[in-house]
Amino acid sequence: MVKVKAKSSKKKAIKAQPTKMEVETVVLPPVRMSDDPTPKQVKWINRQRVLVFAARGINHRHRYLMEDIKKLMPHHKTESKMERSKNLYVVNEISEMKNCNKCILFEGRKMRDLYLWMANIPNGPSVKFLVENIYTMGELKMTGNCLRGSRPLLSFDPQFTRDPHYALLKELLIQIFGVPNHHPKSQPFFDHVYTFMVLDNRIWFRNYQILSEDGALAEIGPRFVLNPVKIFSGSFGGVTIWENPKYVSPAKLRQAFSKRAGDKYERRIEKKAVYEATKPETGYPDIEDADFFKGDAVEKAEEVVVKEVKEEVDSEEEVQVRPAVKKSKSKPDMAIRRKQLKAKSKLISDQIKKRKQFKKKKPNKKINT
Repeated sequence: MVKVKAKSSKKKAIKAQPTKMEVETVVLPPVRMSDDPTPKQVKWINRQRVLVFAARGINHRHRYLMEDIKKLMPHHKTESKMERSKNLYVVNEISEMKNCNKCILFEGRKMRDLYLWMANIPNGPSVKFLVENIYTMGELKMTGNCLRGSRPLLSFDPQFTRDPHYALLKELLIQIFGVPNHHPKSQPFFDHVYTFMVLDNRIWFRNYQILSEDGALAEIGPRFVLNPVKIFSGSFGGVTIWENPKYVSPAKLRQAFSKRAGDKYERRIEKKAVYEATKPETGYPDIEDADFFKGDAVEKAEEVVVKEVKEEVDSEEEVQVRPAVKKSKSKPDMAIRRKQLKAKSKLISDQIKKRKQFKKKKPNKKINT
């Protein structure tokens, strides 16, 4: 029994002795490099949540644009499509249910026009835009690329500080597109830039990747242009604070283009009628037959020149013998001629319109004998 206790005490003494590796290693305090990302905070102060969804009636290109905007905003929330019959005040209730204080609503018209609403829930203001020149990320295929969820830098045109309505739009765009710091779904660094430029009374949006610190950029996409229509004091309604005087709806533009095309057709028909009414009966009154072009052309030309010279000499002799008498049409003759031309042009235009009319032809039934 004594021998066994001696062996166990020897083993304990061996374990208590430190090894060479433990003696050489030195434990240092935890140090974070400046390039390392900052640790995410559980509580984030700027609690901006944006509800991004659409009403029924948008086409596939508008839907792809909405998906691209969702990818750019890690602090967004989604919702299913809203019925078009519902009032826009319902959006405030949907946003409150989703715990969102900002909202982006896509509204389509006639499956071709896209309107975009940006609103501050629940007190306002809200802005209505017409979205033009849409190019999605899939269409552009740009070389730029950024990490999903990273925070963007917002770049604004100097025009946003000159006009009051642009200053209001700038603040709303900052609150919507600016990703909150330490958001749970965002990355803690900047690697792309959103640019908002004012040109031709419209806001042009571009997204660029930051390639290096010297300012080299590469476009990512998407591209779209926001044409502001109205600014309301409330959320999706209220008093109109500002209205764009230069805004023309796309339906009126299409109507004007179609009317212009119709006027062009009518002018062409009128020109044809005038030409038919005023053209001479014979193209070459001095040349009666086609025999004039037969034979030697030089000899025929000499004969014509000699004939013209003789006619000029004879006319000069007649002028010397008797005084010239001016021939002028009287006013009644000119009025009658003008009425005849108008009647003839009207007749020709009526004939042309009758030819252009669509006539349904009945199919000819063949009788088999």
